[in-house]
Amino acid sequence: MNVAILSARTGWHTDELCRALADRGHTGVVLPYEKLVGRLPGGLSSESVPILEADAVLARIIPGGSLEQIIYRVDALHWIEERGVLVMNSPRAIERCVDKFYTTALLHDAGLPTPVTVVCEQTDAALEAVRAMGECVIKPIFGSLGHGLVRVSEPEVARRIVRSLEQTRTVFYVQQAIDHGGRDIRVFVVGGRVLGAIERRAPEGEWRTNVAIGGTASRFELPDAWARLAVRAAGVVGADYAGVDLLPSRDGRIFVLEVNGIPGWEGFQRATGIDVAGALIDRLLVRLSSRPVQVVENVE
Repeated sequence: MNVAILSARTGWHTDELCRALADRGHTGVVLPYEKLVGRLPGGLSSESVPILEADAVLARIIPGGSLEQIIYRVDALHWIEERGVLVMNSPRAIERCVDKFYTTALLHDAGLPTPVTVVCEQTDAALEAVRAMGECVIKPIFGSLGHGLVRVSEPEVARRIVRSLEQTRTVFYVQQAIDHGGRDIRVFVVGGRVLGAIERRAPEGEWRTNVAIGGTASRFELPDAWARLAVRAAGVVGADYAGVDLLPSRDGRIFVLEVNGIPGWEGFQRATGIDVAGALIDRLLVRLSSRPVQVVENVE
């Protein structure tokens, strides 16, 4: 089996995926999104490698860029999938996860516990939400690794932040702050099952728990009820694999905060010792073995 790994660059994650493929007798090639070339008639390639000839495509990460660049890259994944090549995670799942509003709306509509959230473009509506919630977190609707999050409780501070963000023509994503004691749970779900979980704790003087900004991670024994929440959350967005963030509050409630459809796992693997890349490749093999044979005509 030949697998194309679309990524921003080579590194630890792509090395792990190539290693897991080689361990199972398969090959992987890492290709950059930035060098995608679509030819009509013809096909899609990167670094002159024809992607439509691959047995499967692993969408490792979609690098940042202009709106046009990001839409083109996701549309390319759709086109690959529609031409009969398995893409994991699917572009549809990635689209659902990358937009915090869409993810939260899907989780809420599925009956999963989510914090009170208001998403809007109007400054007045954002400030009204802040006043109603008291303490809240203002987030970018697109973003990861804890970047761009601001926790506010003072109305005047909130007003200055919202007015500043207004100049960037932002969409305001305002979410009620949960008293979580500086901890959250990252659950890795693969193929509808929990692979493992870690507890992340914020560094001194910080409320964000992300390992990328100094948080610590340790293996966590997940209660069955929490495991069911994580599996349901991954299923709601249609992800073959996902990093599901659960937020336990001090009062005993548990919230589903986010679902990451292109999660990193270096910190998770260090904390748990679990071979995540191996689990992802095994899931890919299961998906390939269960697919019906498709005949795709080459339209010139």
